Order: sequence, then C-alpha cells, then structure tokens
Amino acid sequence: MIKHIGRYAALVGLAIGLFTIWRSHPAQVIGLLHDASAGLLAAAFAHILPMLANARDWQTLIRGANRPALVSMLKLVWIRESVNCMLPVARIGGELVSFQLLRQWGLRSSTAAASLVVDLQLTIISQFMFTMVAVGFLATHGESALGHVIGILSWGTALLVPIPILFALVQHARPFELASRALARITNGKLGALIEPSVTTDQAIKVIWRRSGVIFRYLFLWQPLQCIGTALELWIALRFLQFTTNFPIVLTIEVLIQAVSSAAFVVPGALGVQESAVVIIGGWFGIEPATSLALAGARRIRDLSIYLPGLLAWQFAIRAKR
Repeated sequence: MIKHIGRYAALVGLAIGLFTIWRSHPAQVIGLLHDASAGLLAAAFAHILPMLANARDWQTLIRGANRPALVSMLKLVWIRESVNCMLPVARIGGELVSFQLLRQWGLRSSTAAASLVVDLQLTIISQFMFTMVAVGFLATHGESALGHVIGILSWGTALLVPIPILFALVQHARPFELASRALARITNGKLGALIEPSVTTDQAIKVIWRRSGVIFRYLFLWQPLQCIGTALELWIALRFLQFTTNFPIVLTIEVLIQAVSSAAFVVPGALGVQESAVVIIGGWFGIEPATSLALAGARRIRDLSIYLPGLLAWQFAIRAKR
C-alpha cells in the first residue's frame, strides 16, 4: 500500500489540476502561454541562478581535500532537483542519488551524509523563516477579506515553531547511532557493523553545526539569494505574461507557493497542487486566474527544460561510474 501512495497522490493531484484548468478559461491560458513562449523559456533558464546559490551553500558544508568544485556541486543540485521533481520519490530520492554521487567523487560516507542532513535541516529552517515573513507581508498588504485565511496561516505557522528548533537540536540526539543500535538489538547484533559509521556520521553533523560562520552565511546569505533567484524567475515570467507588480509581492507569492509545494511532498512534482496554489495565492494579490494558471504553466516549462535533461545527466553520471 505504501509503495502506491505516490501513484495515488499523483492521480489526485492530476484531478485537482484538471479541475483548476477547467475553471480558469483554458483557451485564454493557452493564448497567454503562446504569446509569452520565448520569454517563459528565458524565465525557465533563469533557474540556474538559484541553483548556483544552492550549490554554493551546500558546498560550504563540506570540508576536506575531496570537496567538489562549485561546477560539480551545481551539477549535483541539478540532478537532485530533477529526481525530486520529476520522479515519485517523495522528495528524498534526490538526496539518495546525491549521496551516491558524492561517494563516487571520493567523499567519505560520513561527510557526504552529514552534508546532506545539515543541508536539509537548514533548508527547512530557512523556508520556515521565509514563510513567516511572507505571511506577515500578506497580512499587511492583502485584502481585508483575507483576514480569515491569514489567521489560519498564522496559527498553522505558529504551531510549526517547534520544528526548526528540533532540527537545530537534532545534532545532539545522535540519530544515526541510536537507529543503528536499535537495528542491532532487533537483529541480535547482526547489524552491529552499522554502529561505527553511524557514530562517525553523527560526529560529522555536529562538526558542521559548530561552524557558526558557515551556518550563519547559509541561513542569511545563500538561502535568501536562492529565494530571490527563484522569485526572479516568477517576476520574469509575469512580465512576459503582461502582468506587472513589485518584486516584494512576487517574492511573497514565490515563498508561499514553495511552502505549499513542500507540504505536498507526497505528490510527484506537486502535480495539480502547485497549479491550484498559484491560482489561489495569485488571486490574493490581484492576479487573474488565467494569468496565474499560465504562470503555473511557466513553472512546468521550467521543469521540462531544466529537469528532464537533469535526469539524463543523472543516467550519464551512473554510467560514468561503471
């Protein structure tokens, strides 16, 4: 049953997406996409900028002579996003693929695993902070009719406050060591060999978290740059769709869309969910449903233009290993 969750979620998401398209004047949406086609392709390739920021912040978490060059990290980010977005892997398949490639490039297992774990922790913390700021911006710039919606968002965000705190403290809990010891007990010691590498991974995670300067720059330099770069994609697409608004609003829309897409992680590529989110959130800032749906279509153009080649790059990387 569990292995079919992604498939069922994709079907539900597809149904939601088709309903959203049906309600949003599909002929008008297609016309907007046709008129802005070249510009939307330019917006898609602007995604290289946030990927570059992500590559740099992830690279700073890795130390040692075998640390991959920035170009290699950019390739790794590209493959990771492609796998997570295009395949039914619940947003974790990309991390597993990245771990394999980092090992292939000569990194120790503990170093590779620790960089991935801390990168995930810091991404969740930063996304949480951005979402709180976006909800605050929405509360001060949205229409009065949004009061009830904003209240729900605010309470939901407040209830999630413990999550980043727990992630910040997880390096003290020795999760890998504890999990390995539990498995060893269950199997009467047959998996005891896992304990030593697990301890090493936990130690590597602690070492990264103790590098306060790296953590600070990750949260307050590289992650904001990544978020701004992704919002720039949205801003370019909106310009070519003949809708003009100021950049803070576009940034808020992008952050809220990312929050919804992350919450719908079981749906492959947030299929349908993302489209509905763009229409609803765009409407809060005066964007017509047809334009919002065309904007969602622009994001799918990005997925096809950037992530399909990323899957091919992944296959070439696997063959290179052989």
